[in-house]
Amino acid sequence: MPIETLDDLAVQGTTLGVRIDINSPLTDDGDLADDARLRAHLDTLSELLERDGRVAVLAHQGRPGGDQFRNLRPHADRLDELLDAPVEYSDATFSADARRAVENLGDGEAVVLENTRFYSEEYMQFPPERAGTTELVDGLVPVLDAFVNDAFAAAHRSQPSIVGFPTRIPSYAGRVMERELDVLGDIESTPEPRTYVVGGAKVPDSMAVVESVLERGLADDVLTTGVVGNVFLLADGTDLGDASADFVYEQGYWDEIDRAADLLEEYGDRIRLPVDVAVERDGERHELPVDSLAPREGEAAMDVGTETIDTYAGVVRDSGTVVLNGPAGVFEDETFARGTRELFETATAADYSIVGGGDTAAAIRKFGIDGFDHVSTGGGAALNMLTGEDLPAVEALRD
Repeated sequence: MPIETLDDLAVQGTTLGVRIDINSPLTDDGDLADDARLRAHLDTLSELLERDGRVAVLAHQGRPGGDQFRNLRPHADRLDELLDAPVEYSDATFSADARRAVENLGDGEAVVLENTRFYSEEYMQFPPERAGTTELVDGLVPVLDAFVNDAFAAAHRSQPSIVGFPTRIPSYAGRVMERELDVLGDIESTPEPRTYVVGGAKVPDSMAVVESVLERGLADDVLTTGVVGNVFLLADGTDLGDASADFVYEQGYWDEIDRAADLLEEYGDRIRLPVDVAVERDGERHELPVDSLAPREGEAAMDVGTETIDTYAGVVRDSGTVVLNGPAGVFEDETFARGTRELFETATAADYSIVGGGDTAAAIRKFGIDGFDHVSTGGGAALNMLTGEDLPAVEALRD
């Protein structure tokens, strides 16, 4: 069943609950440190407001108990600056005060309701029908005509504000959600050959991507980097030294070495491993070849080396499609940022380039790299799409 989008929605004069994902890094004072996630939703919000919709924004910030668990006033203030329409803030989410704030909206006006996670059930997972009976959904449905889900980054979660409203009122995909599904759901039609650059430190997630794209024939080459590359090197019998091996063990990834070994046995000709790595020695970057690796005590592989970068860059340049999923090293440290920066810059020259969200998107923002065909707003949701798993938010819209 196809999902309805804003093209199917008669907006003028309707009151819309719009779920977006603007969970952003904050300063110690609670101000926004980065507004990239807010900017991602401007197309959806602008269109709805320009079409004289009355928009009640639903969103979350942080996790209960965390230092980023704050109210959404700074987000509302920033949206008020970014949009050519008035945006108010309500310190209520679904109470009588929240309903009054929504009912008082005029055409082309918006209000940001309070952090949905201030409500305990929002941090729980429910089947859609049960989510549709929660206090949050029950409280807001009487003042809403329709629901728009634009929160692709939270689409892998089955929470009330994500899957509950579609069981009660007409629901539609926003422009962010629509673009993400169009791109990540149709990778098999992108230009060939396809290369996946898989790295980062979330090894189980990355292994799931590697396994899935190879099984489904979506990847001609998988270039391994980061901790993922270290796990594959260990699986291939490389002695990376105690520091790198201990990190893998301490993170609970030791079983992933066996998984990597199985993948190498079945798809070895399509999985590329680093041929050299960079360690910190005497306060500087020092590169060591994998075939004669001799790290000193305490030296861990923190980035891929020059020969690996050059070899991988050649594969990337010859690719029709490149999918970036995870940084090549500890990119936050300029000493070990080279692999990530150079591989990501090279990827922009491919016929079609996709950034898989999460830390990958954070890296391209840090380096100011642009020119990609698609930069996903979601980490976990993008992972689900890349591994062929269903997304609760999408299934709710479809059903």
